[in-house]
Amino acid sequence: MEETNFLRLNKYISDSGICSRREADQYIEKRVVLINGRVAKIGQHVKPTDTVTVNGTIIEPKSKENAAYIMLNKPVGVTCTTDSSDPDNIVDYLSFGERIFPIGRLDKDSQGLILLTSDGDIVNKILRAGNNHEKEYVVTVDKPITDDFCKKMSTGVPILGQVTKKCKVEKINTNTFKITLIQGLNRQIRRMCEYFGYVVKKLERVRIMNLTLNIPVGQHRDLTLEELEELNRLTKDSEKHVEKTSNQKKKPKKTNEISPDFKNSKGKMIQKKGNKKSSNSSQARVGKSNPNKAKGGKRR
Repeated sequence: MEETNFLRLNKYISDSGICSRREADQYIEKRVVLINGRVAKIGQHVKPTDTVTVNGTIIEPKSKENAAYIMLNKPVGVTCTTDSSDPDNIVDYLSFGERIFPIGRLDKDSQGLILLTSDGDIVNKILRAGNNHEKEYVVTVDKPITDDFCKKMSTGVPILGQVTKKCKVEKINTNTFKITLIQGLNRQIRRMCEYFGYVVKKLERVRIMNLTLNIPVGQHRDLTLEELEELNRLTKDSEKHVEKTSNQKKKPKKTNEISPDFKNSKGKMIQKKGNKKSSNSSQARVGKSNPNKAKGGKRR
């Protein structure tokens, strides 16, 4: 048997549709993943003849032709987790009938576009750092927006020990603006607004890459063939970019420095920190879900 028939364990698990590769590693660390009855280890590989179980359930990779690709307009109150112990988890809310998981996160107190899938490969392509994939949000705050606020938001804001990447900010009306990010720090938009003394009252994600939200809150639909083909094209280009940069000579990375001119919301200067080293096109399943039928039993 050739080694090319082996699959890395976290990919094998994610290809089964129960979670992403990152979450698969967490299952392995918790020692709930077995290969042929033995506790598995991070980085282990799986042969075609092996039997893999997660929490006692036998799993197998799914065919890409049968993979699910779902767009959901997430309501406020739903948590982007597959953890069944969370009563507000997104999987139970959707009640899709197949094992799927969210691509990335959207805060519980935010609403809008979230993608769910059983295809672990596309998750990693979309979320991989450095791909610069755009995500667009419409944000309503508690007081009038100024041109100065928009300018400063777009040029970078010091949060979580670093300065955010430059982004597009456009004022829509007195208290509402549109922002397009290419990174996803924890509660990034809320923290950025808070730095300038604004409180976010409503946050809605309206676009991820080529996918624009066009369904009511709480509803979902399958991605169209055209949407999926374009998504695969964009992620394929990203993969080439990653391969090209990985072949170049690696140099120590520097984190964005906090400018000595930045002040926090209390007016105190933030000191400048020293440099640190940084640690087959799928086919969409059209018509399998019913976008007009309320799923999940609960409404938030």
